[in-house]
Amino acid sequence: MTQRKLIRPDVQDQKSSRGARRKQSPPEQTNAEEFYYLKQMAGKTPMIVVLTNDEELLGWIEWYDKNAIKLNRQDGPNLLIPKHNIRYMFKEEELKRFRRRGRS
Repeated sequence: MTQRKLIRPDVQDQKSSRGARRKQSPPEQTNAEEFYYLKQMAGKTPMIVVLTNDEELLGWIEWYDKNAIKLNRQDGPNLLIPKHNIRYMFKEEELKRFRRRGRS
């Protein structure tokens, strides 16, 4: 009788191949902010920008970059607002919808 040679895959090779199939981390930037700004700029959508001091500004976004937005206004001068001073912003039509819903 001859001895049979057992053929088994090397366990270390399996571990290293699993590590290569690791799930990739999500991208740091999704471009969602860029898409939102471009859409609002193209439509000259009236926006309400609420600052960290609770001041509300009404206008449309003409321009933006990584650190600031330029807000054009009809009833006042155009403003360059640093993003760190913005608490949140929303479309003016959402405010009108909210007020209508609150009355009924």
